Amino acid sequence: MIRITVNSLDDTDRAAAEFLDKLQGRSIVAFHGEMGAGKTTFTKAICKHLGVRDMVNSPTFAIVNEYEDGRGEKIYHFDFYRVKSAAEAIDIGLYDYLSSGCLCLMEWPEIIEDVLPEETLHVYISEDSDSKRIISFD
Repeated sequence: MIRITVNSLDDTDRAAAEFLDKLQGRSIVAFHGEMGAGKTTFTKAICKHLGVRDMVNSPTFAIVNEYEDGRGEKIYHFDFYRVKSAAEAIDIGLYDYLSSGCLCLMEWPEIIEDVLPEETLHVYISEDSDSKRIISFD
């Protein structure tokens, strides 16, 4: 198990860079964690590190936001918090996004876990204290 400690909000950029170094070419990432654990904050830091210039916000109501990184590659950012079933996610074109080869960053993936490909990287973000977060994955 790989663990990255985020010591403070100011340390998030360093942790995002470390995470991307360990991503090893994987493009489908599912972030698990309680409300307020830092899933969106960490996603913002990842996008910033990759050169996204757009405002990165949680796509809670839109379900998916599309960004472009510094090389012109697409990044898809999902928030499945309000999705009621895997079928609803499939209806919005989930499989097309996942098979695109583009980086797919997903928050609240629990409702769709049964339809995620085997190569999905499951990342767990937990609070160690008010400002410290632990990011763990295999």
